[in-house]
Amino acid sequence: MIKTLSKSIREFKKPSILSPVLVTGEVVMECIIPFLIANLVNEIKNGCSINVILLYGLVLVVMAALSLIFGALAGSACATASCGFARNLRKDMFYKIQGFSFQNIDKFSVSSLVTRLTTDVTNVQMAYMMIIRTAVRCPLMLVFSFVMAFAMGGSIASIFLLVIPVLGIGLALVIRKTMPLFRRVFKKYDALNNSVQENIKGMRVVKSYVREDYEKKKFGAAAEDVQMDFTKAERILAINNPLMQFCLYVVMVFVMSYGSYMVITTQGLALDVGQMSAMLTYSFQILASLMMLSMVFVMITMATESAQRIVEVLSEESALQNPENPVMEVKDGSIDFDGVSFKYSQKADRMALANIDLHIRSGETIGIIGGTGSSKSTLIQLISRLYDVTEGSVRVGGVDVRDYDMEVLRDQVSVVLQKNVLFSGTIKDNLRWGNKEATDEEMKEACRLAQADEFIRQFPDGYDTYIEQGGTNVSGGQKQRLCIARALLKKPKILILDDSTSAVDTRTDALIRQAFRQYIPETTKLIIAQRIASVQDADRIIVMDGGTINGIGTHEELMKNNEIYREVYTSQNKAGDQDEE
Repeated sequence: MIKTLSKSIREFKKPSILSPVLVTGEVVMECIIPFLIANLVNEIKNGCSINVILLYGLVLVVMAALSLIFGALAGSACATASCGFARNLRKDMFYKIQGFSFQNIDKFSVSSLVTRLTTDVTNVQMAYMMIIRTAVRCPLMLVFSFVMAFAMGGSIASIFLLVIPVLGIGLALVIRKTMPLFRRVFKKYDALNNSVQENIKGMRVVKSYVREDYEKKKFGAAAEDVQMDFTKAERILAINNPLMQFCLYVVMVFVMSYGSYMVITTQGLALDVGQMSAMLTYSFQILASLMMLSMVFVMITMATESAQRIVEVLSEESALQNPENPVMEVKDGSIDFDGVSFKYSQKADRMALANIDLHIRSGETIGIIGGTGSSKSTLIQLISRLYDVTEGSVRVGGVDVRDYDMEVLRDQVSVVLQKNVLFSGTIKDNLRWGNKEATDEEMKEACRLAQADEFIRQFPDGYDTYIEQGGTNVSGGQKQRLCIARALLKKPKILILDDSTSAVDTRTDALIRQAFRQYIPETTKLIIAQRIASVQDADRIIVMDGGTINGIGTHEELMKNNEIYREVYTSQNKAGDQDEE
């Protein structure tokens, strides 16, 4: 875990090393100051001159200033190192997630990944800040103060040998009790974030069904669950403070009473007034160090679980990998499925696709219909290698998709989903996702083909109109047409429309298909649709049923030979036929 996390330190190694070095200087100064003050007290008691007092005063001022400088520089280096480390950690995780396949995303869940990128990284950042500063300062202060206390107080310092084990045992018990609670609470954080994400994403549905109160109660229950675990952990952690205070007062009482007794009975021979004052100071330093050390352990205890969750992401290997010598060119848009079977998980009982044999020529227009759950979308996801087949092979341009460089393959396969996403930015910004070098004229041409140019021109700012996050300020049909235009700008060899004209009227749908036939005849076009009218004029139509191909042919052939197709066509045209009668 430490080895994996340390890779994210990179350019912040210098401040990470500098911080403990500067802290060491600060601790040395702070430990010498009480020793000098004790000597000064003894000198004054023995009737020293004003010059001696001034000399001691000057040395003490210099040492205090050095301690301040070391402390300030250590704080600055620590802040730079910890914030930089957190930045690199988030970047490394985000880059890693970008390389994940859908299978990897499904394994972690979106809400869990968000929690790991935010809350978990913040916990690790705080722990790292403490490790390179406080966790160095406390043991050093403890050791130096302990040595100085023994040097000055002798047997009186033995009180620390009794106190430290008590604190150590108490701290170990606290950590043992809180660790399982923190492990459990982070999993509940994932569930809480998932609830928030689901609620906000489906806010329109929540309001439509007047389910705000239900959602509030559901969120309240999840939040209360997290609160209860945290409260239980905090109650256990709260034992630290009274335990420390008890030990502190025990040491103070012992040093002051026994120290005063020794000063009086030995007349300053065994222990002098200056030494006793230094002992009190070292007592405070030792116990303060122990208290801070307990806070460090608590933070590290909480951050350990976060660190493990981060390492899980960083250590995860994508289920899809490029071959050693990938093919870097897609020759054409031909597609071949040879004996393809597929299931989403190795543990799944049944195949999502079974025994698929399909051969599509480059430039063909293929329609795909089927009921819900017939695996239409699953079929097309294998073409751009969003998943790997379980059995058989998928070839594009005559080459197995597993032999291509994934970026090269996906650059030649444009997929427009039914619920595609627009990002915050102008219309031009969104269109350039298809081709970042696209000219204004190329964007307008793509929008004309997608029947989007007309409504864009009606906006006051035209192509510079700002799109809100998720495309909330445009209609569903407008969003789909913008996504189709974006896909066309890639100039792909294969264009896949996954029910992506469901929100447009039949006339616009027909115009889009007509534009495809006229302007991109060499591009292979796969159109998944619920409406027969959307695929009726395709070169061939595939009928999916239960993860298998139930039939394939032209509209006329399927009307004669395929019962499922005929039933769908009849049900969709029944109302029209009745009107004609």
